[in-house]
Amino acid sequence: MPLLQVRDFPKEIYEMLKIKAEQERRTIAQQTVVLLKNGLEEKESEEIRTNKERRRKILERINNREVPQAARDFDVVKAVREDRERR
Repeated sequence: MPLLQVRDFPKEIYEMLKIKAEQERRTIAQQTVVLLKNGLEEKESEEIRTNKERRRKILERINNREVPQAARDFDVVKAVREDRERR
């Protein structure tokens, strides 16, 4: 199993971790793993929700956008042909 060493770990956080580990009847190492795992899973879950929500909103804006009449009347093929003929 990999070993993780953290330098300059804040004393206040270590004390909070120690207290929480005692409350949960875990070692400090076990509690650290549990908290990191939960935090990473929560962050990943939040990112997935955030990304899905962002995509949903973008698609909603695209589907609800109003295209100006001039854009609807514009013939791309005709414009390309005219441009080529000018050359």
